[in-house]
Amino acid sequence: MLKLSVIVPFYNVQTYAPDALKSLELNAREDFEFLLVDDRSTDGTPELLERAAAELPGAVHLRRDRNGGLAAARNTGLDAARGEYVTFLDGDDWLEPGHLARTLAAIEALGCDFVRTDHVQVTGRNRSVQRVPYGPQGVPADPRAAILPVSRATGVDYAYAWAGMYHRRLLDRGLLHFTDGLRTAEDRPWIWRLHREARSFAAVGMPGVFYRRGISTSLTQIGDERQLDFIRAFDQVLTDTATDPECELLIHKAVRTYCAIIAHHIGSIERFEPAVAGKLRVMSADALGRMPRPVLDRALDSMDAERSALLRKLRRRASARPGRTARTSGAAA
Repeated sequence: MLKLSVIVPFYNVQTYAPDALKSLELNAREDFEFLLVDDRSTDGTPELLERAAAELPGAVHLRRDRNGGLAAARNTGLDAARGEYVTFLDGDDWLEPGHLARTLAAIEALGCDFVRTDHVQVTGRNRSVQRVPYGPQGVPADPRAAILPVSRATGVDYAYAWAGMYHRRLLDRGLLHFTDGLRTAEDRPWIWRLHREARSFAAVGMPGVFYRRGISTSLTQIGDERQLDFIRAFDQVLTDTATDPECELLIHKAVRTYCAIIAHHIGSIERFEPAVAGKLRVMSADALGRMPRPVLDRALDSMDAERSALLRKLRRRASARPGRTARTSGAAA
């Protein structure tokens, strides 16, 4: 068995793909494989990947039959992965030389199911280190310990799949695949499932992934209907949490995070196409109406006045719509 599988989805990133591919070359080992998944790019990306498959040690070019988004492309790579460990990289990001070997050494030494790493956020010429929001470093722990508290950022808010490494036993247990069809926020139900169901994890620092923010190819910069998949993603988080034995504790974190994301999107609604903005308002109001009322009330009470007022207004819209009533009990939709 190979030691490590690195899954790298690409979609129309011919400008940035050379940096990603060069960084893989500077991380290559004979027991590493690089699964380069082309999600039916329409620019020069496929040619770059074909060349890399011929020249980069361990590289395999996988081309999907149709464009399916990041979740589907990552799943294609997972289905082909042969390594004892798995990690991810996005096709418009890059790695520090030797980062993969250092992370692999850390997870092997710790013997845990997965590790989470810091990363470097790159915005234009500016770079800043973003830390895993979990205190103890290099110490194996129960992943559930990184879900709470409700009031601050925790492990489930640090949802970047590429900021870590994962033992194959998680793949064999069905914990590493993403919800097919989600075009955005695909990492959210994924990271919640990982922290609920894996047995051990550790935060290890090591900011060796360089993550580009604000580039034109990023879906976060595109205000079309794909952005609305965050509703489906967080509905899944609530539904999954509702079946957890510790639902009464965890549901408060899930609802408050969902509310914060809705407030973020509504607060920057001008970046959406007009028709999408209208759907965003309606879908967000309906989402609030599906949340358990006591938990939602507590979440809104804990937020700052501006976001709380915005979300209460949306909730009134849902309640006032003919045939709609807010939920008053139960854990999730």
